[in-house]
Amino acid sequence: TNPTPSSSSSNENENGTKNPDEITILGFGSLLSLQSSRLTFPTLRNFRLGRVPNHRRVFAHPASIFFKRNIANLDTLEMSSLSCEYEEGHSFVCSIFEVPNEGLTAAVATSDSDDGNERSGSWIPSQAFLEREEEFEIAMVPYEELTPMDAKNGTSVVPIRRETSLSDDTIASSSSSVEKQPPVQKGVICRRSTDEAYIAQWGRAHWENQYTTYGVKTIWNWERDSGLRPCPAYLRHCVLASWNCGNNDDDDDDDD
Repeated sequence: TNPTPSSSSSNENENGTKNPDEITILGFGSLLSLQSSRLTFPTLRNFRLGRVPNHRRVFAHPASIFFKRNIANLDTLEMSSLSCEYEEGHSFVCSIFEVPNEGLTAAVATSDSDDGNERSGSWIPSQAFLEREEEFEIAMVPYEELTPMDAKNGTSVVPIRRETSLSDDTIASSSSSVEKQPPVQKGVICRRSTDEAYIAQWGRAHWENQYTTYGVKTIWNWERDSGLRPCPAYLRHCVLASWNCGNNDDDDDDDD
């Protein structure tokens, strides 16, 4: 059974109508490429570009999968994967696409807060979704859509209402906002989490199996001057995806 998202968490079709059977994904890193995105989400549709406001991308955590595939180097700290984190005033270009909302959503609240906004935390990812992206916080955040020219020039075309707090789930209307302002659109993204949240969700035994067994003592507590660097093989995928950012031609294969 597919849960039905509330209006603020469901996507819009090209004709502007809501489709409760789909969910909008916001991609970065290797997911800037249509081809790469289809490896993870084979049934995606409507691939396009957008911008995530008040967030930035960071290589800030080691990924267990890199050690399992023997592409991480603990000695040189070349083992970091890419995530994003909340940072007011920052933004980055992302991919946007819709996928069937099958097994991705555990629950969606329909109640509103007193000010008419959707309650914080109303969208809850499924257990299967959490397991697939286990080290991240899976969040529903606002985004803007871009045209190819906007993405090239680094500008946005769809204004987004400013948040009244640091919460990504509380979007408020201002008395000074422009009339007929377009509604805020939201999509799902993988954000920075904490070691404590990981252990609370998956248990210390799983933590030790996934990280400490490889000599890694923390996922998210790396200082800026720690020397942590991107995993080279993964970084290459990210660079290739950025070169093809917004290219929807399935026949345009990357050269090795």
